[in-house]
Amino acid sequence: MPPRRVLFFDIDNCLYPRSKRVQDMMQELIDQYFVEHLSLTEADAKMLHQKYYTEYGLAIEGLVRHHKVDPLEYNRKVDDALPLDGVITPDPQLRQLLEDIDRSKVRPWLFTNAHFTHGKRIVKLLGVDDLFEGIIYCDYTQEFLVCKPHPEMYALAESQAGVNSAEDCFFVDDSYLNCHHAQARGWTAAHLVEPGLPEPTTKASQYQIQSLEELRVIWPQFFRSSTGSRTNQSSL
Repeated sequence: MPPRRVLFFDIDNCLYPRSKRVQDMMQELIDQYFVEHLSLTEADAKMLHQKYYTEYGLAIEGLVRHHKVDPLEYNRKVDDALPLDGVITPDPQLRQLLEDIDRSKVRPWLFTNAHFTHGKRIVKLLGVDDLFEGIIYCDYTQEFLVCKPHPEMYALAESQAGVNSAEDCFFVDDSYLNCHHAQARGWTAAHLVEPGLPEPTTKASQYQIQSLEELRVIWPQFFRSSTGSRTNQSSL
């Protein structure tokens, strides 16, 4: 019988660093969408965008609730319109980390607030799309959008990944709120805070890491190797 424990990986600003500036590009496209479709000034668009993100975890949720925006059209003009070719490129170190996961002990899954088209595009560009068992995503085809950190999203992840207990869920994400709510549900979470970013006054969850490589240290039971030695040696 396959292991029931699952290691959920967030995608954006988690599988690749913030220095790729994908979030900045996305913010620009979202603000542009607000300006064009809601007839707002740039200043008002930025303010409303931030308001919806803060209240709902996703700008699109506010757009759907209050403006009856078609989420699939939004997805085409924002996430799927991002010029990612040449920005997100294959990452050998990330691939080595994922290959070193002992799948007899834990199953790697993706867990994103994006629609599946964006999530699958990112992991394909990173060259790791074959190393995950499945993907939990915000389904833009549904009437009511569910995303992290809503409890229903974590319940959906448990159900789709076939997890019997919250104690069998391990999770890494760059979002403070997502990690905080995961821990509150009973998951074991690692908050990714890259070097140079301000550290939270109070930790979001049980663990705080600066890189995905630290997963080998905090959860050594899930890895066949405690170091990425093969990757390091091949780069010398």
